[in-house]
Amino acid sequence: MKQHFGLFAAIFFLPLVLYLLVVRGGELVTRQYMDEASLQAGSALRLAASALRGHLSRYEPLPALIADHDDIKELVGDPESRPLRATANAYLKEINGLLESSDIYVMTMDGDTIAASNHDGETSFVGQNFSYRPYFQEAANGRQSRFYALGTTSFKRGYYFASPIRVDEQIRGVIVFKVDIDSIETSWQGGEYKIFVSDPEGIVFMTGSPEWLYSGILPLTPDRLERTQASRRYAEAMLKPMPIRETNSSGHRLSTLEDGSGVREYLTLSEYMPEADWTVTVLLDTGSVRTQARTMMIAVLLFFCLAGLAIAIVLQRRARTAERLRLEEQARNDLEHRVAERTADLARVNQRIEQEIAERRLTEKKLRRTQGDLIQAGKLAGLGQMSAALSHELNQPLAAAKTYADSAAMLIDRDRVEEARDNVRRISALIDRMGAISRHLRNFARKPNEKLGAVPLATVMADTLEIVAARVKSADATLLVDLGEAPAVVQGGSVRLQQVLVNIITNAADAVEGLGDRRIHIEARPDGGKVALTVRDHGPGVPPAIVERIFDPFFTTKGVGRGLGLGLSISYNIVKDFGGDLSVSNLPDGGAEFRIMLDAAPAVSEAAE
Repeated sequence: MKQHFGLFAAIFFLPLVLYLLVVRGGELVTRQYMDEASLQAGSALRLAASALRGHLSRYEPLPALIADHDDIKELVGDPESRPLRATANAYLKEINGLLESSDIYVMTMDGDTIAASNHDGETSFVGQNFSYRPYFQEAANGRQSRFYALGTTSFKRGYYFASPIRVDEQIRGVIVFKVDIDSIETSWQGGEYKIFVSDPEGIVFMTGSPEWLYSGILPLTPDRLERTQASRRYAEAMLKPMPIRETNSSGHRLSTLEDGSGVREYLTLSEYMPEADWTVTVLLDTGSVRTQARTMMIAVLLFFCLAGLAIAIVLQRRARTAERLRLEEQARNDLEHRVAERTADLARVNQRIEQEIAERRLTEKKLRRTQGDLIQAGKLAGLGQMSAALSHELNQPLAAAKTYADSAAMLIDRDRVEEARDNVRRISALIDRMGAISRHLRNFARKPNEKLGAVPLATVMADTLEIVAARVKSADATLLVDLGEAPAVVQGGSVRLQQVLVNIITNAADAVEGLGDRRIHIEARPDGGKVALTVRDHGPGVPPAIVERIFDPFFTTKGVGRGLGLGLSISYNIVKDFGGDLSVSNLPDGGAEFRIMLDAAPAVSEAAE
């Protein structure tokens, strides 16, 4: 009874087991192989898309860079100039050869091509109008543009990058790069995967199967054809529908396609490239996949005992997955270690940079201190040059004071008190004069520690004339001072500005000494928001060969022992510190003119209010 029941159960369940093994098992095995094929096709799809992106990204920034070239800007500014066209043509041809691009050309804002790398070829773009192309229209509106099309002149396929040419912030033209993609398409031929790229209208424009070129995987509706013709994307190429039909099985896209050998089924994967508005599609023939599935089912049916082997395969796959995870973990740890090392390197570099900054600040402080010492040395050198004349200037009032003192004693003895008192007043006046001279010299010799502010020119000029009076007198020169009806107030420092004027006036006295015309003119005039202070002499002027070097440190035209060559250099730096400018020029009627330009400042009385 039990044996019959077992036999009955075996007969009853055997068809069910066979059904599960053949039908359900076949579906499961087929799905599994489809999954693996999908992974492989996905890798091929990513490689194809990455190759396209990499090839195109090499050229994407180039139009904007070349659009900034001076030859290109000059050409769009004067597009009718033949020399400019010739220069631009030669430049574009050279760049095209270096970059191994297809073509490079420049268009005006109306779409006319005025220069091209193929200007001397049979299919030259020069003179052609491409205003109908979307890449031109977008670039003319100030945007970076890209577009794929079949050339209407060269009939060669390519990818176009366009960029506006801006001159003085205005768009004056468009530059276009055409990139050849035939090399990528050639690499797709003869492989186990069939790859093609379609545009937004579903038309195949790149493929490893030439018979699919310019075929539509979507219905070629009038709207799609009209948009394609408007941009002349494929010139005069004949568009045809592709006999393809898609289905979905177990989560996989399957496509059936008729060709010369019959109907084939392909596993289909696609990836959209938003930057190019393309869709890359990979087709994998499912014949081998289904053959493998059938072979597996036969092996299961014939060798049921190989189930253990299947389990071993599963375990092996799990081990492979675990190994992959372990390797990924190890790679992640290595990456974190490298990041930590790079961070430490950056910290060390930053520390070195901070040290260098501190050293440069210290050097700058030392430089400023040295500059101050040079200024003081120049002032003391100027005092040394004036010492002989100043000695004479002080000896005269001393001799006069001695004479007045002796005569006052005699007058007192004779009871002529009023006359003696008058002599005493004269002696007091002479002492005041000598005190004023010594006070000006002391202020001139002192190291300045003043801040910039409003300085009345009249006050500075009065103090300056007290100091240079002896040198001017010894040179028998005549000073003609004209500061205007209302002497200006400038931005600067009184002591340092006084030093500049002493140096320049002393040089003018040296220049006119012994000449027939010994006049020295000093004038101050407003010049916009500045004040122009000029010192002009009638001497021999500055030789043209040394005009550029006259403000250099230690450069002098005077004899040995008559100057250190620091006066004009120090004066130049002082005026620069004031935010002004010091220059020299020779006048047509003879003589040199030193011009000091300083910022005008409010009057002292106004500043006090």
